[in-house]
Amino acid sequence: MAKEVSNGDQNSVSKPPPSPSPLRNSKFFQSNMRILVTGGAGFIGSHLVDKLMQNEKNEVIVADNYFTGSKDNLRKWIGHPRFELIRHDVTEPLLIEVDQIYHLACPASPIFYKYNPVKTIKTNVIGTLNMLGLAKRVGARILLTSTSEVYGDPLVHPQEESYWGNVNPIGVRSCYDEGKRVAETLMFDYHRQHGIEIRIARIFNTYGPRMNIDDGRVVSNFIAQAIRGESLTVQAPGTQTRSFCFVSDMVCKSLFICIEEFHTIFSTTYLGVRNIPYTLFLFLLSKF
Repeated sequence: MAKEVSNGDQNSVSKPPPSPSPLRNSKFFQSNMRILVTGGAGFIGSHLVDKLMQNEKNEVIVADNYFTGSKDNLRKWIGHPRFELIRHDVTEPLLIEVDQIYHLACPASPIFYKYNPVKTIKTNVIGTLNMLGLAKRVGARILLTSTSEVYGDPLVHPQEESYWGNVNPIGVRSCYDEGKRVAETLMFDYHRQHGIEIRIARIFNTYGPRMNIDDGRVVSNFIAQAIRGESLTVQAPGTQTRSFCFVSDMVCKSLFICIEEFHTIFSTTYLGVRNIPYTLFLFLLSKF
C-alpha cells in the first residue's frame, strides 16, 4: 500500500491550489476529533474503527448501508458514548460536522461488484463526490481507500506508483477498476481547485479476521477449501504474484498516511500464488 502523490501532466501549467481554510489548520493538531468512517461496518473499516476508538478523545461516526458490511463487526462499540452508527448510502449527501473522513465505502469483492456493477460505480463516483463536498464544506481532511485494480492488467511488474496502468474500460470488472480511477481523479481535482487536504491509499490484497470467506479472493478461497478438507485450487500456471497485507498493518498505515504531513511510500511483500498453500498450511497448523 502506498500513499499516492501524482504530478499529473508534467507539461501542463496549472494554478496553485487555494490556501487551506483557517478552519482546517486548527483541526489537524488537536487530539480530540470527530471522525467519519464510510463503509465502517466492512472488513477493513471495522478494524479501522477499532483502532480509532482506542484514542479516548476520538469521536467516531460510521456510515454504512450494510450492502457488504455487517453490524456484527461493530457490535462491541454500539452504545458507546463516543461512537455513532448511521445507516446511510454514500450516494446520498450526508450533512454532518467532522474533522477527518476515511472514505472506504464500496464493494471490494469481485463477487459483490459483479453482482451489482451499477451500484459499485455509483458508490465510487457519486459517493466520492459527496464525501469531497462534505470535506470542502467542513474543512476536513479526507482519505480515500483506492485499490491496486487501478493498474488493471499491468504491463509492468511490480507496479510503481508512477505507473498509470493498463485498464479495460468496458470489462465486467471495470465498474470497480474505472470507478476507483475516477475517484482518484476527483480527489486530486478537488485538491487542485479547492485546496482540499487529501490522502489516497492504494490497497492490495488484505487478509485477517472478519474477512468474508466467500468473497472470491485467493486467500479466502484457500482457507475455505482447507476448512472443508478439499484440495487447494491453484490457477495455471501458478506463477502469479500477489502483494498481501494483514488487516491490522493496513489500518495502522492508513492512519499514519492520514495524520502525517510528509509523503512516504510503504514497501510491500510479494508472494507467489504457488507458495500460498504452504504458507496457509503453516498458519492453520499454528492454530491447533
